[in-house]
This record gives sequence, structure tokens and C-alpha cells, in this order.
Amino acid sequence: MSPRRRSARRGYRSAERVETGEGRQYHVGVAPGEVAPTILLCGDPARAERAASMMQRLRGPWQNREFVTFTGEFEGTPVSVVSTGIGPDNTEIAVLELSACVARPTFVRIGTCGALPRDVGIGELAITTGAVRLENMTAFWVPDGYPAVAHPDVVQALAGAAESAGARWHAGITATAPGFYAAQGRAVPGWPIRFPDLPDDLHRAGVLNFEMEASALLVLASVRRFRAGCICVVFANRARNVFIQPDRKAAAEQLCVRTGLAAAHRLAVMDRERGKRPLWVPPARPA
Repeated sequence: MSPRRRSARRGYRSAERVETGEGRQYHVGVAPGEVAPTILLCGDPARAERAASMMQRLRGPWQNREFVTFTGEFEGTPVSVVSTGIGPDNTEIAVLELSACVARPTFVRIGTCGALPRDVGIGELAITTGAVRLENMTAFWVPDGYPAVAHPDVVQALAGAAESAGARWHAGITATAPGFYAAQGRAVPGWPIRFPDLPDDLHRAGVLNFEMEASALLVLASVRRFRAGCICVVFANRARNVFIQPDRKAAAEQLCVRTGLAAAHRLAVMDRERGKRPLWVPPARPA
């Protein structure tokens, strides 16, 4: 290949589609062929490394800024894990750029959250069925009344994986905030906030947990008719004002990561059973 042609392939196509001629994405730094159809998203690059340590036939990492990507297999199922940093804006970047590398991706967020009900314990798992769109990134994509809903297949896979792991898990509505402090009603001394009662108000409305990415992921996936879901390990209980202790963080995070990987494998099995049906249907029990 001539130097001029190599340069054209490495250069960016345009200001609208910021990728090289070979499809390498500007922010996440990966190209087609380097990403599996099932993609786990997490905020922390160290969590991506933790997931990678549980995978086989590992490739990567591809790393640029906070985006770190590993691709491998879990129990024979191809999986990629990508760290995105924090917030809905970073999630938008990851979802759009990764979907340019895979035709029909399935996204599963493996994160951390704060629980709103008093009876949800630290270290337990929260599976998102839908999300309150407190962030405004999705307003640039869809109308205000557009729902942020998890795909039923992903919810089923996450619930089954959590149950098999022997974890205590919950399922319900998540509130996705655009920030960690005021946007989640955290009153830090010296910093006045507008909505100090926000956690209580959301709890009264039946919301299970707070985090910062789910609604962005679910809306974008729905726009493209991709599958997506979210599972978070509880690091805080807002009603009881308690936060996970440092010596418990690693084990709690490990449980969430392994459950996400196991769900990816379950989805592959469900896909084989589903055939051409639009959703996976549990096998009928003998009468």
C-alpha cells in the first residue's frame, strides 16, 4: 500500500463522523473486528481490568483517555468490556462509537449505585427495569415523554445470573442523574442545593436507586432497537445515610462484574433458544 493510501486510511473522515478510513473511532480507539457483539460498559477502567481478569482468549487493551476496551470470551461467549468514565455524555460517546464497530450490539452496564429504600443492603444488586431521565443528554435525541426502558431479554439474563450467583438482588426503576452531588440531593456543607428532598421524593414514587448512566444507555439503545440493560451493586443507602466501607468494595464489585459476564453468556444461550421470536420465552414446563 502506498504511503498516501495508508495516510488516507489513518486520517479522519470528517468533523461529523470522526473515525479513520478503517473505522477506528476517535474517542474509544477501537475499530471493527476488535469489539464483540455483547458489550459490558463500566465507569472505572480498573473495573474493566477486573472483568478482563475473568475472561479467556483476551485481546487488548485498546486505551484512549478514560475509554479502555478488552475483548475476550467468558464461558465460550465473546464479550467486550469497555470503561466509559462517568456520566450520560460519556455513555453517548461510547454507545455511538462502539455501535459503529458492531452491527447489532447488546449493551449491559455494570455499575455502582445508591439505593433509596431502607431495606436494600450495601453490596446487594439492583437491576434496572426502566429509568427516570433526570439527565438532559437524551433530550437531544428524543422527546421528554420518551421512556428509558431495559430490554426484557437483558433483564431476564441479569436476574437469572444474579440468582445463580446466590446474590440478593432487586429490580425496579432507576433514577439517572447528571451529577453526583446536587443532582442526587447530596447536601455538602457550604454548597446550597435546589432539591434537598429529591431522594425522598423519588423513593415515594417507587424509585429503587440512583446512578448516572442508565437512562442514557437505555434511550440510545431503544432508538436503534438494540438490546440494553443495567445492573449495579449498591455502594450507598441514602435513606440510612451509609456508604460501603473500603474493605468491602472489591468483593461487592467482583459480584457485579461476574454477574454481568454470566448474563452475557446467558444471553447467548437465550438467543439460540429464541429462534426468530422477537423476545426470549421461558421453556414451557411439562403439565
